[in-house]
Amino acid sequence: MNKKKGWFQDLTAGIFFVVLLAFAVASFLLDRPELAIAEAAATAVLFLFYQLRRAYQRKALAAYIQDAADNLETATRGESPLPMALVRLVDGELVWSNLQFAKATGMKDSFFEQKITSVLPNFNTDWLAGGKTVCPYDITIRDRRYRVYGTTFHEKDPSGPLLASVYLVDLTELYQVRDEYIRSRPVVAIILVDNYDELTKNLPESAISNLNAELNEVITRCTEPYQGLLRRLERNRFLFVFEVRDLKRSIEGKFPILEEIRQVVSPSGLAATLSLGIGKEAATFEEAYNFAALSIEMALSRGGDQAVIKDRYNFSFYGGRAKEADHRSKVRSRVTANSLSELVSQSSHIFVMGHKNADLDAVGAAVGICCMCRKKGKRAKIVLDLGKNASGKLLEQLMAVPEYKEAVISGQDALLLADPKSLLVVVDTNRPDQVECKPLLEAISKVCVVDHHRRAADYINPVVLNLHEPYASSASELVTELLQYSVDSSDVLPIESKALLAGIVLDTKNFNVRTGERTFEAAAFLRRLGADTVEVKKLLQNDFQSTLARYQIIKSARLYRDQIAIAALNAATSRTIAAQAADELLSIQGILASFVLYPHDDHVVISARSIGDTNVQVILEPLGGGGNAATAGAQIPNCDVKTALDRLKASIDQYYDS
Repeated sequence: MNKKKGWFQDLTAGIFFVVLLAFAVASFLLDRPELAIAEAAATAVLFLFYQLRRAYQRKALAAYIQDAADNLETATRGESPLPMALVRLVDGELVWSNLQFAKATGMKDSFFEQKITSVLPNFNTDWLAGGKTVCPYDITIRDRRYRVYGTTFHEKDPSGPLLASVYLVDLTELYQVRDEYIRSRPVVAIILVDNYDELTKNLPESAISNLNAELNEVITRCTEPYQGLLRRLERNRFLFVFEVRDLKRSIEGKFPILEEIRQVVSPSGLAATLSLGIGKEAATFEEAYNFAALSIEMALSRGGDQAVIKDRYNFSFYGGRAKEADHRSKVRSRVTANSLSELVSQSSHIFVMGHKNADLDAVGAAVGICCMCRKKGKRAKIVLDLGKNASGKLLEQLMAVPEYKEAVISGQDALLLADPKSLLVVVDTNRPDQVECKPLLEAISKVCVVDHHRRAADYINPVVLNLHEPYASSASELVTELLQYSVDSSDVLPIESKALLAGIVLDTKNFNVRTGERTFEAAAFLRRLGADTVEVKKLLQNDFQSTLARYQIIKSARLYRDQIAIAALNAATSRTIAAQAADELLSIQGILASFVLYPHDDHVVISARSIGDTNVQVILEPLGGGGNAATAGAQIPNCDVKTALDRLKASIDQYYDS
């Protein structure tokens, strides 16, 4: 390219002088000899000047290159073992290079009048002009990876051209060792058979042995390709250590062991399910095991049948779409009731707090905790915003009872009362961003959590007591079980039993979804305490205008993927009406899931419901939402309804297509 450039310059000069001579000849032919002689003389003088100037430039360039080479030799005290070159920054021309640079880059042509980019494509010298000595990116030349260093200096004096010396350091072997180190980092996994007790229930020893052999065979077959270390720790718990290079393969395959384990079926027809807790990017094996333990705890708190990966900063979730089965034990409820009673006795102030815009389940669970505290001679305070909640009727009835006349306070008042011996009980949520008063959560060191939603990655931590059961229908159901082990029947007020039953009825949609035998046991217990189902029904009634608004939302709904109803509203509505509309959409034949979107201040609220196998919590989780398989919600900040709708559809597509 450079030779062509020089040839083009010579051709241009030749044409210029030919044209001048042509003018002289034309003047002579037109009988203008004086003008012809003058033009010929001028052409001769210009040609002589051009030749002298060209010779001077060649001589100056040779001296320039020789001077630069002498400076470089002085600076390096001999031939440098590194590939290096001199570059003129004003135009990026390559002035000089050593033999190692030519070998590394494969440069064959002369470097005179050659750009550095012709030797190193996509290379620029802006970082050198900016005074930096290390290139911000590495370059790859002929499958070798180099880091580029450089310095700048002037040719002779500060007013002369600015030159840069560029050094290439070959780091290929170093990167290969580093990459192999990263790929071979240890990963610790805890493999847990979720429903082992249910699988082996009422089975003879011979059947249990056969079942254990089948479980071992499937787990061994699925882990054998990883060439790791598999050891059985307990009857239903395994430890698996392997390298991070194989983890990517598992993630891409969506952890096939979760499906393979379902091949193991008990004589009663129950299929086995499995949870994986994985710890990676740890500094030590002990830390990796601790990460795995946290992951398995997170997997179980989200319903099991999934894989959870914990690195140094975040959790990642895979699977967890299956319908949750009830694996709870009454022993845990009894132990939790005793522990919570002890904490109440040792605390100076007790505050009970639910999520923002508290519904009947949050208020009912809070009322149940207040009943436990009263049994211990303590008066608990319910932290709640009386202006923003979805339990107006129940709160009016509560505050008419002497025991609750001054029980409801604001978050600011609670902060003024709190002291180092205070206890905070959070009900119906496990996310710090969704509590009624986050500053109160941060101010009190002793925190207990009672919740039934699937645990999110940003759960409340640390806690002194945690009753987190994603298999339960509602927080009110969990609190009702605690009351059975901590108070007498005569200690529970009728309004308290009604509030707890209302919370259960609300979250189960009149015992239609997420109900188990424990749900009906709790409802029967509350009914014996005096809870009136008719009064509960009245708490759930809506006025005429709200009913019309609900049916307007249903009317605006549209089908997506033939079995999902989505209602996207351009006007704000209440959370209660949106939730009721989402529930009502599920009564339509063929609808498996429903979503209602509406704007609220500067964000978009999504209320989601499901019936069947569709897990709306998994769908809304990428949007920052939470909940459980049948009921979930999300708030998308700084967003409009159209954008939120597009993101929701993308998440639905990912859920069904992956």
